Amino acid sequence: MKEKLFYVAVMITICGMGVQAQDRNKMTYPQAEWLKAGDVLMHTPGQELFNGVIHPSAGLFEDYFDVDKAAEEHRGYISILEKNGIKVHTVLDVLNEVGIDSLRALAQNVLVYDISSIPDEDAEKTEAYRLEVLQKMSRHDLIRCILLQPTVKLSKCDNNTGYEAQYIQNPLMNLYFTRDQSITTPRGHVICSMNSSQRAPETEIINLCYEHLGLKPILRITGEGRLEGGDYIPAGNISLIGCGMRTNDEGIRQLLDADAFGHDTVVVVRDHKLWQMQMHLDTHFNIIDKDLCTMVSSRLNAKPADPEYNTCDIWARKPGTREYKLLKQNQSFVEYIKTRGFQIIPIDYDDEMHYANNFLAIGPRHIMAVGGQSEALQQRFREAGVTVEWIPLESLIDGYGAAHCMTQVLQREAFHGDSSGVNSVHAQNTEQQQTYKLNGTLASEIDRGLIIQNGKKINKKRGIY
Repeated sequence: MKEKLFYVAVMITICGMGVQAQDRNKMTYPQAEWLKAGDVLMHTPGQELFNGVIHPSAGLFEDYFDVDKAAEEHRGYISILEKNGIKVHTVLDVLNEVGIDSLRALAQNVLVYDISSIPDEDAEKTEAYRLEVLQKMSRHDLIRCILLQPTVKLSKCDNNTGYEAQYIQNPLMNLYFTRDQSITTPRGHVICSMNSSQRAPETEIINLCYEHLGLKPILRITGEGRLEGGDYIPAGNISLIGCGMRTNDEGIRQLLDADAFGHDTVVVVRDHKLWQMQMHLDTHFNIIDKDLCTMVSSRLNAKPADPEYNTCDIWARKPGTREYKLLKQNQSFVEYIKTRGFQIIPIDYDDEMHYANNFLAIGPRHIMAVGGQSEALQQRFREAGVTVEWIPLESLIDGYGAAHCMTQVLQREAFHGDSSGVNSVHAQNTEQQQTYKLNGTLASEIDRGLIIQNGKKINKKRGIY
């Protein structure tokens, strides 16, 4: 699978430059949320989930839920995706395949021996002992260490081995929301910077998964930048990125500056409500097809003075150039979506509270959604010609997320359509267009070998390849 996904990475580097000569069944990094899904990354929750449910609020969860039932639901969801021809990679499967040294290095960063209560303890000997234990650990115990993030708080005693300990864990209970630790744009994978510090270690695991699959990320958000995957939606010839509770302007600036979106038009959707139930863009807006989307009723019907009223800023660049310019600011997001030709299906409050909007599109007008929604919403989907597979996720949704949040789509069928997205932005001369290396990064004047220029493979020594 690693070789297959590396091939996808090369192909999408070309597609991100606007090449559309590929067959429709070719898979690329996702360019449009509604296109047929290929490979997906997921994580079935396990023991690390328990600490989160015994104090749900501190675990960033909505309510208590049964850990075993949640795992069973997740496995059922994977099974349904696989029946639809989707290849699911699980985090545990990848961790069981990566090199043992990489796994040990990750575990070494999280296993802590706290000797602060033993002033006379020899720190060097304690560290040597920790490394010795890590060196002896089996693969499965290294994985447990990574997921549970243990701290051993040591104290001295007068009997037995001479030590006592308190065992503290900071487990990665939110890891099953694999949408959030990264975004996958037409250019490739971007490692996010999480809004909550307790979720920060999740990004290292996802980064290791990508590298093992041959999909080295093109960017990592750093410093004061914040970015979470639930705020990003690719939409054919534009990128939609939410800015609010979990993603900030600095994170978006880093994406723009690094040319990480892969679209010439970027729409920054500004959330002014900052409510946990609508923490990400995909909790109140989602896309089903090129001309069909959903929006929760409170956002759809909001007035400019309401906190639910979404505005958007439009950033664009000339095709083939790198620098984005702000074209419009504080526009109505609802009106913008309508001008893009989308019909909007409203999601009423009761259905919204049951995570109806957080569905996953696996093909045009084909979605995976949380079961148990109202007959009124089911009828709206039927009238719009939407095939819905209703997934039982009653336990998992109490973690504040649903079908969309639990998946990171690594590839979809290639998009065929206009690549610019903004009629007022005109193309430059081809001599001025940017060139890219096969890994998706910008090529410099001194780079040699194969590059992508104006949608063609070029070998600087030999000309067109």
